[in-house]
Amino acid sequence: MEWLDERKMDRGKKPGKLLGNKNSKNHMDLQDIIRESALPFLPAKSLRRFTGVCREWKLQISTPFFAHNQSYSFRDVSGFFCQSPSGALSFVSLNQMAYGVPDPSLKFLPEPVDIRCSSNGLLCCQGRTGYRAYYICNPVTQKWKKLPETTANHGTDPAVVLVFEPSLLNFVAEYKLVVSFASDLDGYEFEIYSSIDGSWRISAEISFGKMKLLPRTGVHVNGVVYWSSSMGRIFSFDLSCERSTIINNIGSSSLGAVNGKLHTACLLGSKLSVSELSNAYTNTMQMNSSAKQWQVKHAVTLNFSVPDLYPRSYDKETVLFLGGDVVVIRHEKKLISYNMKTKEFTEVITEEDTYSRMVPYVNSLVEI
Repeated sequence: MEWLDERKMDRGKKPGKLLGNKNSKNHMDLQDIIRESALPFLPAKSLRRFTGVCREWKLQISTPFFAHNQSYSFRDVSGFFCQSPSGALSFVSLNQMAYGVPDPSLKFLPEPVDIRCSSNGLLCCQGRTGYRAYYICNPVTQKWKKLPETTANHGTDPAVVLVFEPSLLNFVAEYKLVVSFASDLDGYEFEIYSSIDGSWRISAEISFGKMKLLPRTGVHVNGVVYWSSSMGRIFSFDLSCERSTIINNIGSSSLGAVNGKLHTACLLGSKLSVSELSNAYTNTMQMNSSAKQWQVKHAVTLNFSVPDLYPRSYDKETVLFLGGDVVVIRHEKKLISYNMKTKEFTEVITEEDTYSRMVPYVNSLVEI
């Protein structure tokens, strides 16, 4: 009987010992999960700060594979690179604790530049001297590449769109720079730079018409580049077949990508509406068709009213950015970020009254 009692007592002790070991193992697994699975979804500024947590985190964040994984995982707009009329550069962060770059003035570039556009962590700038070369850079890592001279004359304020879609399969950033420029044939032509080929190429496509593209309105959505025009229409260029088309727009609105589709954001007074391009080919359908070209996906009444600036230029757009779940609005000296998913507003105070241009930026570790 005593022997049986001792066995019962032993059995009572063993689960406690194993349970303690299991808790210890789970604790270690949680650390691994955070390091391997959570860190890649954080912005670059936060990650630079987290390198001081421990040696393992520092080594993890410093590897090229981690930088590649983070550039694929993190896509949230983090703020705006701003350029004043005098040419001075600065960065307005939507969250100063989380987002930022070490040198907003971009002095690491070999010459003074004008900011043009950005895409998923890469920033496109254009030099002010010589043949006004284009530069592709990452302001976080301060690495850059100077592109070769273009074949065509793109003018003083080119309509440029940078196309970079991070892929888990490509460890080297592969991107395209698409430029629409005025043709001698009274229309628009397109010159494309490919990082794979390392050269420029003029497309055979020529778009004829009297409308004027608004250079700083370009966006890339699912293989198609779009620009707003001075006639209130949207000008598109399909990169797969290299064909251009004209799409009717909803008044004066800003363009953006939401869930892989083209959306527009329009702000009239205190009414903000976001619409999705549901059918780009309504002009080819039979008369009296019930198919709608645009569908309103989100509408909200703001607690302030923005004066109507119509007709707007791209320097005075009240909606500065539309993408993912975020709409960023310019109101007086503030930028107001509105999250369509959480329906939350966040105010960002800027230092300057006006900027000649503001380019959205994603805080990424992408390698060039």
